[in-house]
Amino acid sequence: MAIAWKSIVVTVALAAAASGVGAWAGASWVLNKQTPPSLDEIVHEELDLSPQQLAKIEGIETRFAGQRVQLEGRVQAANRELAEAIRVSNGDSRVVQPAVDHFHDAMGGLQQATIAHIFEMRTVMNDAQARRFDRSVVEALTADAQ
Repeated sequence: MAIAWKSIVVTVALAAAASGVGAWAGASWVLNKQTPPSLDEIVHEELDLSPQQLAKIEGIETRFAGQRVQLEGRVQAANRELAEAIRVSNGDSRVVQPAVDHFHDAMGGLQQATIAHIFEMRTVMNDAQARRFDRSVVEALTADAQ
């Protein structure tokens, strides 16, 4: 019987050690994974904007924040509409398609406004800042593809 308990204790100890090593390795990998900085971080920390540029950018961001809330509300409403259409449709695409179109329209409006916002911020920057900003936008848009 003593051998059975020793085997259990050794098994538990090895399992605990293995799970600890696995957790440590996983956490290290996640923490060391390089993620590109956000556009907000780039604008406010890496572009060396002057106080005047920052003031203009903050005005642009404030205007867009209100617009974004409204546009995101439209996307959420369209998403609920789509969910309801799917719920009641019994697979009838004629019922679902208008809700899909409404969702695409709302999402497209948010995307167009976001792109316009990005280009509006860019107008405040000098050429070197704009090039760095453009590279960051491209990196952000292609990060998932890499």
